[in-house]
Amino acid sequence: MKCLSCDAIVLAVFGIVLVSPLALPPGLSGMQDLPAQSSAHVPLSPPMDAAPASDDEWRGHGRDLGEQRYSPLDQISTINVDRLGIAWTYDIPRRGARLEATPIVVDGVMYATGPMSTVFALDAITGRELWYWDPGIPAEQAGGPRACCGDVNRGVAVHGDKVFVGLLDGRLVALSRENGRVVWSVQTTPAGEDYSITGAPRVFRDKVVIGNGGAEYGVRGYVTAYHVEDGEQLWRTYTVPGNPEDGFETQAMEVAAETWNGRWWEIGGGGTVWDAMVYDDDLDLLYIGTGNGSPWNRDHRSPGGGDNLYLSSIVALDGDTGEYRWHYQTTPGDDWDYTATQPLMLLDIKIEGEMREVIVQAPKNGFFYVIDRVNGEFISAEAFADDVTWASGIDDSGRPIETPEARYGQTGQGVYLAPGPTGAHNWPPMAFNRQTGLVYLPAKNNNYFYAMTEGFDYTKGAWNTGTVLRGGQGVIRPQIQGPRTFFLAWDPVENHEVWRVESQGQNGGALSTAGNLVFWGSGDRMIAFDANSGQEIWAAEVGRGTGSPMTYAINGRQYITILGGRATRGDRPDADAPTVWTFSLDVSGN
Repeated sequence: MKCLSCDAIVLAVFGIVLVSPLALPPGLSGMQDLPAQSSAHVPLSPPMDAAPASDDEWRGHGRDLGEQRYSPLDQISTINVDRLGIAWTYDIPRRGARLEATPIVVDGVMYATGPMSTVFALDAITGRELWYWDPGIPAEQAGGPRACCGDVNRGVAVHGDKVFVGLLDGRLVALSRENGRVVWSVQTTPAGEDYSITGAPRVFRDKVVIGNGGAEYGVRGYVTAYHVEDGEQLWRTYTVPGNPEDGFETQAMEVAAETWNGRWWEIGGGGTVWDAMVYDDDLDLLYIGTGNGSPWNRDHRSPGGGDNLYLSSIVALDGDTGEYRWHYQTTPGDDWDYTATQPLMLLDIKIEGEMREVIVQAPKNGFFYVIDRVNGEFISAEAFADDVTWASGIDDSGRPIETPEARYGQTGQGVYLAPGPTGAHNWPPMAFNRQTGLVYLPAKNNNYFYAMTEGFDYTKGAWNTGTVLRGGQGVIRPQIQGPRTFFLAWDPVENHEVWRVESQGQNGGALSTAGNLVFWGSGDRMIAFDANSGQEIWAAEVGRGTGSPMTYAINGRQYITILGGRATRGDRPDADAPTVWTFSLDVSGN
C-alpha cells in the first residue's frame, strides 16, 4: 500500500531551553500578538551566502545556507532564454521512483542521486561519468526497506573532500569526491526497523545532519549530527516524548509530554523530519520541520486530545549542541497528516518598517507562514491554496481557526477536507528572487475523505494511520476549488499571491535567477517564466516526474540542469527513463 504522507525524516532530542516558549500555551512560541500586516518590499540583503564559494557554483541543497534557490547568474535571461538547447544528457543507470534530487556542482563536477540511493559524479561541462556508486539496496519486493513514499532521494551534501548521502536503509555514508569510494558509514536508525532516509543531508561547520522517515510505520522522530571527518555522533535530538516512566531526555521532552495522552510511545508517536532543514550561521540555529503523528488520527494516538508537541512544527535547535531553542506549531494536534516537513527558507525582509530575520514555509496545511527566526514569534499566515476547508484562517496568536467538522474523530462523522494528506504543497522546493522580492511556490488543490477507524491495533511492518483509507463510498466528493496543480508567485511581506499559472501533472521544484527568470519542473516539462509577470517564455520536455532545477557556470557559460523521468520496472517508454538534462545557450555555435 502506498503511503500518502510522503517520507518522513526523523529529527531530534530537544535540549535545554534558551528562549522560553515553554511557559506559553502549547503550540505557541516566542512573543505573541504581532499584527499580520506588512509594508512594501525592500531589496533583500542576501543572507546565508556562506555556502557558495563563487557565484558560478551550486554548493548546497538550496544553493546557499538559507536555501533561497536564487542564483546571481544572468547570462541566460528573458531576452535569450528561448535559445536554450541541450548541452548534454546523462542516463541514470538504475531505474525506480520519480527523481527528486537537486544536483550540486563544485569545482566543475556535478554530484547527484538517483533511485535507490545511488550516487554519481559527472563532468559538469560534458556530462561524462566520473564515477557511479550503487549501495546495492534491494527493492522492497526483494526484502529491502519499506519506505513512504517510494525509493526517492533528494540529493547529497558536499564538504571538503567528501560527498555525503543518506540511504533508504537508514545509513549515512561519506564518499570520496575523487572516486566515490566509501570513507565512512554509520547506521543512523535501528537496523532492520521501518525507518528510511529520502532527504538530503545538510552540512554546516564541522557537522553533517540527517533525519529520517517512517511515521506511518510507528517510529519516534529524531535528528542526528555527525562529525564530517569520521562520522562520530555529536548529538541527537528527539521531536516527540518517549515513555515517561523511562524519564525524559530533556526539559523540552517533559513539557511536550504534558500535551499528549494515553500510551503514545507504544506506537512511536511520529514527528519525523524527512526533508526540511535549514541553518542560520550567524545565529548558529538549525531549523527543522517535523512530520505527522503516528497514527494520523489523534483520537487513537492521544485519546483525550492535546497539541501533541512537537508534531507538525518548525523547531529551532542550537547548532552546536542540538538543544531546543523555540518552536512554532503549524498544525496543533495534527489529525490530517499535515506535516511541516516542507522546505524552509530564510529571508531578511522589511515588515511594518522594520527589518526582520524570518523563516518562511508553505506546509501541507495550505497556509504560507512568516515566522521570526530569532525567537519563533508568529508574524503572519495566509492561505495560498484555493481549497482549504479544515480551517478558516489563522488567528492573531498563530493558532488555526478549525472548522467544526474538521475533527472527524470527535464528531464521529467522516468528512471530505481540503487539502488532503498529499498537501497543498509537498516536497518540491520553492525559490526566492532577490530582485522581485517574491517567493515562487509549486502548489496544488486537493481533498480527501477522512474517517476514524472503529478500533486501532498497531501492526509492526504495516502502514498505520487510524483512518479509513480512501473511504467515503456513497459520500459525494466536493468539487475541487481552483486548479489541481499551479505555480504561484507569492509576496512574503504582504503575504498574498501576486500571479499564478495553471498546469497539468505533478509538481517539481523551482529555481530563480538574476536573469529575471524562474524555472519550474512541471509534469514532464521544465518551464521558464518571466519572474515579474509569470509569462511562459520557454519549455522543454524532460520526462514525467521532474526534480528541482539548478544552475551553474563554467568557463563563462551558464548551464541549467534538472533531473527528469521516472521509468520503473520497464512499464514506461525509454524516452521517460531517468535522465540528467543540462541546457545552455548557443550549443549549435550560433
